[in-house]
Amino acid sequence: KSNTLTIPPKSRGSEVFYPESDGEPMAETDFHANLLMNLRMALDIFFADREDVYVTGNIMFYYVEGDPTEVISPDVMVCFGIPKGDRASYKIWEEDDVVPSVVIELSSHGTWRKDHVEKKLLYEMLGIKEYYIFNPLEPKNSPAFTAYWLKDEEFTSVKIENDRVKSEVLGLELIVSGRTLRLFNPATNQFLKTTEELAEAVGELSVENNFLKAEIERLKELLKKQ
Repeated sequence: KSNTLTIPPKSRGSEVFYPESDGEPMAETDFHANLLMNLRMALDIFFADREDVYVTGNIMFYYVEGDPTEVISPDVMVCFGIPKGDRASYKIWEEDDVVPSVVIELSSHGTWRKDHVEKKLLYEMLGIKEYYIFNPLEPKNSPAFTAYWLKDEEFTSVKIENDRVKSEVLGLELIVSGRTLRLFNPATNQFLKTTEELAEAVGELSVENNFLKAEIERLKELLKKQ
């Protein structure tokens, strides 16, 4: 089910310029960069057979037509009810007014207030159903993982039990594991694979494939001798 927001346009002119980048670095640390890549890739693969699910992140998300200052760039966002496909930026008036259903922000000491206050208020106003904040740097004075779900047009804090919470929208569990946030599929009882795990699996398949090729050649030679 898509999540929609109706905001009246401020103007309708082709002269309005919408930048495709905010000039900010994609991630603050290697922890943030690796986690961002793993989350996006895992969600992309999980929804690979859904043509109506768009997974992206660090894209300029414009939510008021005619005003390029009304923009946000979520670390990870998942939209339902719109087609897949690469976009230079995300403008809701070009996407049937569909806003993300799920947003994940990778926080830090420097972005803590913005993630928990300013962005929370904005995402609430936009009607985003689930908002997750994770700080991989293990903060001492605040929780590393926070979850908000939209109820009656307001965000409510969701209790995190045993470092995990199940997303009703994604159908996945988000589980804190040290300095990383993993996605777990309860239907298969397995974690969604990281890039390293996928590379390892591909390597194992390659070795197995080479072994099978060699075995086939060996059997061919044996048959020739019979």
